[in-house]
Amino acid sequence: MKRLLYPFVLVLVSSFFIGEAYAQQDTYYLGLKGGISIPNLSAGSGNQNPLSDGFSSRLGADFGVLAEFPLTKTFSIQPEIDYSGQGGKHDGLQAVPNQDPAIPVPYLYANYKNVARINYLQIPILAKFNFRLSDKWKFYVDAGPYVGFLLGAKEITSGSSYLYLTDSSNVQPVSPQPEQFDTTENIKSQINTFNFGIVGLIGFSYKVGGGRLFVEGGGSYGFINIQKYASDGTNYAGAAVIHIGYEYALHCKKK
Repeated sequence: MKRLLYPFVLVLVSSFFIGEAYAQQDTYYLGLKGGISIPNLSAGSGNQNPLSDGFSSRLGADFGVLAEFPLTKTFSIQPEIDYSGQGGKHDGLQAVPNQDPAIPVPYLYANYKNVARINYLQIPILAKFNFRLSDKWKFYVDAGPYVGFLLGAKEITSGSSYLYLTDSSNVQPVSPQPEQFDTTENIKSQINTFNFGIVGLIGFSYKVGGGRLFVEGGGSYGFINIQKYASDGTNYAGAAVIHIGYEYALHCKKK
């Protein structure tokens, strides 16, 4: 897995040197951006584990720093370092591991709330295309690969429910009384610490002062199953994002 990092570290370092050497009009940009993440956990194809099915989107934070190095009038290289709040939620009847040896099934079902909060440090390297709309307005599209490093992962459950043999609450419960699900569990040890995927964004920028104000939207998708253990199922992390940010123009002299 560590071998996958080497090309991205090389590209990241190279982009700084290339941008410094060939930046259009000796200008590059440093910026900040922040906004919301709308992540979800999609089950892998052929997934047969009910523990990883049925997740929907939740809200999270997404913010970072960026550097943009124009290489031509329309094309730039843009490396970033971002915090990405990912995960998903599952409300309603869902599978739970069976803890009762007298019941010969691997899973039971209960009606409760379950939120998975999985946070990453992501390092994308984007190819950015800028299209001039007027003296101050630009439209842009950027996309590229990212590597992600797990920062933390928690599973937060709440509510109470009877336990059922099937995923229907219309059948007789197998528990004599409702079970409580008010817990917060650190699940970082169950999640792969590395991910790799792709980022794509579109946005508009407006020239303000010595830089550009921008708003953008897009998303990311990870190609690596987040679970370490097959018993936990198969999920892939992804998120839609909306950002607002500002990048400031810096000027340097070519040697």
